[in-house]
Amino acid sequence: MRMEILHIPQKPDINRDRLYAILSDAEAHREPIEPILNRAKKLEGLTLSETAQLLTIHDEAELALLLETAGYVKQKIYGRRIVLFAPLYIGNICSNDCLYCAFRAPNTQLVRKRLTLSEIEAETRALLREGHKRILLLQGEDAKSSVNALIQAIACIYNVTEPAPVTGKLQSIRRINVEVAPMSVKEFSLLKQAKIGTYACFQETYDPLVYSKYHKAGPKADYDWRLSVMDRAMEAGIEDVGLGALFGLADYRFEVLALLEHAKHLERRFGAGCHTISIPRIEPAIGAPVSEHVPQPVSDRDFKKLVAVLRLALPYTGIILSTREQEQLRNELFHYGVSQISAGSRTNPGAYAGERSEHTTPGAGNTVPEKPGNAVNAEQFQLGDHRSLKEVVLALAKDGYVPSFCTGCYRKGRVGSDFMDLAKPGLIQQFCEPNAIFTCSEYIEDFLTNDEKTELQALYAKLIATYPGTISSVIKRGLQKIKAGERDVYV
Repeated sequence: MRMEILHIPQKPDINRDRLYAILSDAEAHREPIEPILNRAKKLEGLTLSETAQLLTIHDEAELALLLETAGYVKQKIYGRRIVLFAPLYIGNICSNDCLYCAFRAPNTQLVRKRLTLSEIEAETRALLREGHKRILLLQGEDAKSSVNALIQAIACIYNVTEPAPVTGKLQSIRRINVEVAPMSVKEFSLLKQAKIGTYACFQETYDPLVYSKYHKAGPKADYDWRLSVMDRAMEAGIEDVGLGALFGLADYRFEVLALLEHAKHLERRFGAGCHTISIPRIEPAIGAPVSEHVPQPVSDRDFKKLVAVLRLALPYTGIILSTREQEQLRNELFHYGVSQISAGSRTNPGAYAGERSEHTTPGAGNTVPEKPGNAVNAEQFQLGDHRSLKEVVLALAKDGYVPSFCTGCYRKGRVGSDFMDLAKPGLIQQFCEPNAIFTCSEYIEDFLTNDEKTELQALYAKLIATYPGTISSVIKRGLQKIKAGERDVYV
């Protein structure tokens, strides 16, 4: 269903001075947080001023209360499910000079590569053999790359099938989300036709002064063109979009307020805000000087706080956490608001099917070393969680979560404003809980050993018994189909 576009400005009004003033006022005039947290429990979101009050918490008891409330809201909306995906990088050639990123154009320490369609197919097969169903397609922001080449890559990925290692059941990628450089409305219309899921693009920092300091050259140096990208995407009919900020460039509290302002703008204009928000912190990256000396580092304590605040401010927005973060911290953040994670990630092109080392010898074909003998096949940034998908799945299950590969809403058209119409009254749970169990059960059957399978099935039998009768019945019928050999079961 095409969204109605209201006559609202075509980009969000991120007023730097206003947002910093709101934070200053919150610091100077502290309010009791209990009324704010009680309002948050109604799952209706927060105002900018309320959000600022929570962001400026210093007291440990208040922080504990904030985290507890975020846990309540997370459980209320998302239950025990955690959505899993893998990033697939198809190129690291980039026209920009972003001082925190290994892909920056002036970096001569990096082997540059654009994957061919056959290499993309090989990467997809490798991901399917691991059990992935959802991927995030990425590439460097190469000014010479066309939307048509991207569409060809998407078609290639969707067409790949690979037998599962245990049952031999054919596997395929069911949802491709895309994170690429901003496009025009016309280009986004073409991308929409390629049947993508979510389009994601990070502003990196919403502070225009900071933005200009760390984005020195290339198309990305245009702050306003990037800021208005989601308006163009949604004008083109892409219902689900993903926002993000790179934490560590500016005051994290300002970035949270700006993300909230951006999301509210989209909701006012299109009837639906952002589908997801990503929250990466700057990590070390080869040839990226700012990554070694982070301007405004975000501590683990403050990181937990910002995740919790985002969960309360935008209760129905998915929060995505990458493998930049360590396993222990990721586990904590599941409780405070994170709902989607990458697993078994690689951030250099060709790494799933080929060499995973950062020091791969430059090869032939599409590989073009800037400095032969010195260039390395480096990742975009340093990873913190190196576990395989199976290791993540088993760990989640043992902690009481349901690893989900669900794509049911996307394929049933429950996206954009239609998704929110179901989510806000709590009706989406009728679909999400069964579909999470179904996709997890498919993974158990197709990828786990008998011992692993027995353990997880026992865990989920106890979980299913806790659901209301109607949902429990739907789940049991779906599981019978999967046990009988049917796949891609969803409601």
